[in-house]
Amino acid sequence: MQNLILIGPMGSGKTTVGKQLAKRTRMDFVDSDHMIEERCGVSISTIFDIEGEDGFRKRETKMLSELCERNGIVLATGGGAVVSEENRILLRKGFVVYLKTSIETQLARTQKNQNRPLLENVDAETKLEELMEERGKLYEQEADLIVMSGERIVSKVVDEIIEALEK
Repeated sequence: MQNLILIGPMGSGKTTVGKQLAKRTRMDFVDSDHMIEERCGVSISTIFDIEGEDGFRKRETKMLSELCERNGIVLATGGGAVVSEENRILLRKGFVVYLKTSIETQLARTQKNQNRPLLENVDAETKLEELMEERGKLYEQEADLIVMSGERIVSKVVDEIIEALEK
C-alpha cells in the first residue's frame, strides 16, 4: 500500500489531519519530527540549539529515508522537509498531499507552541512569510494533491483527501 505523505508549513495541520486520515484509512500514523525527538531523546529545539539547522536537516533526511521505506503509513513531515532535493526524491515514493494554509492561520496555531525553533527570537509573521516565499513553490511542485486546510474542520479536509484517493 502506498504511503500518504503530508507536507506543508508549520501550523498547517499535518499532525492533526494525519492522525484522522490514518484512522479513516486504517493505516499507521507517523510524524517524522516526533520520531526524530524520540530517537534523540530531546526536542527539535534542543537539536537546533546543539547542532543548528544543518544538523537537524541531516537527521530529518535520515529519518525520512527510513520512514519512506515503510508501506501503508500516513506520514506527517516537518515544514522544511521539502527544502532538500534528497528529501523531495524520498517523498515522491508516496502520494504527497500539500496542506495549504494562510500565514494568519499559521500564526494562530504556532504562537503558543514553544517547540518551533525557527520562530524563536524573531518576528513570527515575517519569518513565516519568508519561509513560505522559500518553500511555497516546492510544496506545490511536489504535491499530488493540494488541499486547503486553514480554517476548515479537520474531518472535511480528510474527506477531501479520501475522495481524491478514491478517484
